[in-house]
Amino acid sequence: MPSVTVTLNISPEEYLRYYKGSAKQVLAHTGDGRSVSFPANILQRFLTHAGIQGQFVIEFDSDGHFKSVNAISR
Repeated sequence: MPSVTVTLNISPEEYLRYYKGSAKQVLAHTGDGRSVSFPANILQRFLTHAGIQGQFVIEFDSDGHFKSVNAISR
């Protein structure tokens, strides 16, 4: 299963845009310079009063559809 590791620093105000629906996809960059886009709602369980910060591993199936996300550092 393909996976990517991304470092995120999303402020609470920025995540509110995703929550309200004005933005649906998060665009992030991996450590090796690739760009990856994924649904913002997969991050909801990691939201704190400080927003969403840390490194996350996002796994996709062979068709490129989201499978899982796990925090590896926060």
